[in-house]
Amino acid sequence: MTVVVKIGGARAVDPEGALSDAAQLVDDEPLVVVHGGSTAVDDTLERMGMEPEYVETPSGVVGRFTDAETMDVFKMAMAGQVNTDLVTGLREAGVDAVGLSGVDGGLLTGKRKSAVRVVEDGKKKIRRGDHSGTIQNVNADLLERLLEGGYTPVASPPMLADDGVAVNTDADRAAAAIAGALGATLVVLTDVEGVYADPDDPSTRIESVETPDEYEGLKQAAEGFMTRKVMAATEALEQGAKEVVVASANADAPITSAVGGGGTHIYPESLAEGGDQ
Repeated sequence: MTVVVKIGGARAVDPEGALSDAAQLVDDEPLVVVHGGSTAVDDTLERMGMEPEYVETPSGVVGRFTDAETMDVFKMAMAGQVNTDLVTGLREAGVDAVGLSGVDGGLLTGKRKSAVRVVEDGKKKIRRGDHSGTIQNVNADLLERLLEGGYTPVASPPMLADDGVAVNTDADRAAAAIAGALGATLVVLTDVEGVYADPDDPSTRIESVETPDEYEGLKQAAEGFMTRKVMAATEALEQGAKEVVVASANADAPITSAVGGGGTHIYPESLAEGGDQ
């Protein structure tokens, strides 16, 4: 069974454990790594004297507003820094890793958003000039050829939009699209141990989501950044992923731990009665 591992880009996520664990797993399990890079992008913007801008959608999801200048920095930080660092770390651990952006080989393609709906000062507005898009297609054949050749793909946004331009897309949703296209298990590594019924209490971790009622409870429990991860989990399962696990990147052997029962496990049957995020 192929495993797609999404390594978060938040400052509190240390990727070293995941890279070391990947080296132990890759001989037995085909592995695809997908990464974000929010902290690296923000740090690069600030070094260049630019202010990162985040907006909230009417549904309450917070995301980056990516204008043309921010997009240039985004490409620099994601491909030039984060992807290279992860590929380097994997190769040092003995993994034959290959770095890819969503543009390479048309790995991630889809529709560019002409505008985004946001909430500012309590009012709904439309913001234009955003360089972002929605993934509609994954070049699974490219990934499968690399895996069959013994390589471990390390993929990230940007994606290639239908107008031929590289645009931002959410890394969690990119991982979801890839896991769905490969019929894989998706492991989302973040800075907490899973989804908590009480977001402030780690002892309330939701271990398993197998029924529609449990799925509704999961959606209600998800707050802030976790809302996007539950959305991505939903998309992955709807598109063909076998299972989604949200777990801590900072656990010992985090991928092995997640697949072996750690974190929050979400199964396709929990969406049986139309669980939409």
